[in-house]
Amino acid sequence: MTGEKKKKKRLNRSILLAKKIIIKDGGSPQGIGEPSVYHAVVVIFLEFFAWGLLTTPMLTVLHQTFPQHTFLMNGLIHGVKGLLSFLSAPLIGALSDVWGRKSFLLLTVFFTCAPIPLMKISPWWYFAVISMSGVFAVTFSVIFAYVADITQEHERSTAYGLVSATFAASLVTSPAIGAYLSVTYGDTLVVILATAIALLDICFILVAVPESLPEKMRPASWGAPISWEQADPFASLRKVGQDSTVLLICITVFLSYLPEAGQYSSFFLYLRQVISFSSETVAAFIAVVGILSIIAQTVVLGILMRSIGNKNTILLGLGFQILQLAWYGFGSQPWMMWAAGAVAAMSSITFPAISAIVSRNAEPDQQGVVQGMITGIRGLCNGLGPALYGFVFYLFHVELTDTDGSEKGAKPNMANPTDESAIIPGPPFLFGACSVLLSLLVALFIPEHTGPGQRPGAYKKHSNGAQSHSHSPQGSGAEGKEPLLEDSSV
Repeated sequence: MTGEKKKKKRLNRSILLAKKIIIKDGGSPQGIGEPSVYHAVVVIFLEFFAWGLLTTPMLTVLHQTFPQHTFLMNGLIHGVKGLLSFLSAPLIGALSDVWGRKSFLLLTVFFTCAPIPLMKISPWWYFAVISMSGVFAVTFSVIFAYVADITQEHERSTAYGLVSATFAASLVTSPAIGAYLSVTYGDTLVVILATAIALLDICFILVAVPESLPEKMRPASWGAPISWEQADPFASLRKVGQDSTVLLICITVFLSYLPEAGQYSSFFLYLRQVISFSSETVAAFIAVVGILSIIAQTVVLGILMRSIGNKNTILLGLGFQILQLAWYGFGSQPWMMWAAGAVAAMSSITFPAISAIVSRNAEPDQQGVVQGMITGIRGLCNGLGPALYGFVFYLFHVELTDTDGSEKGAKPNMANPTDESAIIPGPPFLFGACSVLLSLLVALFIPEHTGPGQRPGAYKKHSNGAQSHSHSPQGSGAEGKEPLLEDSSV
């Protein structure tokens, strides 16, 4: 018993030490200035700029490490990462509601970027750590909760659009810069530069990012327990069915993001292999689509949200996604890819609009939980999507057999080409288009307006904030069936 007490004391000391590191004495947040959307924007930009630099080197290392079944192994690696992200997202979201956002921003960025230096040290360890890093690779969940803490309801869709546009902006120049440096100076310099930018991001969070979650929104004790129900990734999925609006939104997210996750994991490889894009052309493609996505997620999203409303913006984005996936699936010429890329940029308005509709209906002390729920669904897609795409590519005998030919602009060899692959160059993209069509049909039933009190048993805010779940009995009728979203104008 004495040993257990000592362990508890040590744990409490560690918690207090962590709190002192993140929050100054007196409760004032460390950082530069007041918490703002711009802090979140810089964190996202640096993280994904570092990964964007590695686009070309990673394709080379992937082919060298897995010369056989490259698409399949690529899908499995990203699949394991996505599933781990799905399992951990609700716990990290709930903990950030209790302990604050800054500490979890630091944690998620550190582990997301941890595999970068291993690319040149040991490719096998690099891919292994990428898979395992999924446990903490949920930066968007914490970032969206951070933004929700510091914005008013009417500002949130614009703020989410800015964050999503920053993700696109980070990929505008970084792949091109990475490709140029790789050709001129070699992959080692690219990896060193990406590692330095990741370290800069971590230092920025430590020094410049202030805490966004007010002390009054947190439990009195930092040792407040987190119940298994809050940490259980399947608990949020079970709760989904208890609120029809949440259920519709989550099904929409799942069906639309499943093909997007698979596409993101394999598309650059597909351009090199099947469409014969060179490394420079791939980098230019990413830059153009990134610039168009920035315009779509800032200017166009704001106009659409004001003119046609949140729900119709989601429906329009899904329509663009169906069109671009079908175009990618049937397209066999480079110009078709460029045209479909422009449509893909317009489809990027969907996720900020969905995040806004979720956030504006959630309690202030539940932002981490609801964003963690959506990120958990996306994490599940990040696990299933790449594996599904890799498996479909494998079924249709699309294999990476000649990267050098692709780089020089020659048509690469197809392993065991079939009639199907000649007619449909990208079979997984057509499967994705069908999935998004189902998502569009489901999104039609998301209520346009839900007035206060229209749904019985609406969620009521508990006085003890994020601790409410840990003190409620597991089997208590109304408590166990609280809708996750607050009723308000949607």
